Amino acid sequence: MKVRPLNDRVLVLRIHEEETTAGGIIIPDTAKEKPQQGKVIAVGPGKVNEEGKRVPLDVKKNDRVLFSKYGGTDIKLDGVEHLILREDDILGVIE
Repeated sequence: MKVRPLNDRVLVLRIHEEETTAGGIIIPDTAKEKPQQGKVIAVGPGKVNEEGKRVPLDVKKNDRVLFSKYGGTDIKLDGVEHLILREDDILGVIE
């Protein structure tokens, strides 16, 4: 299934963190927090400003991003969890 985000929205695939600590302790699923990092899968065309012109997004496909903890909407595509966020919910790009 293909999804094309609209306006200033971004489709992100969460990057899951390690399941064990450096000391070898296994972290159960119930104790894990949802990751706040992800890979950009698709981006919308951008927001329309007051003058009617489209402003392109600062992020692009395949960027690795940090996003706010409670931002966005969780969706499932082909059995895989994704997140649709506004560009404002993205805190930074990991380089």
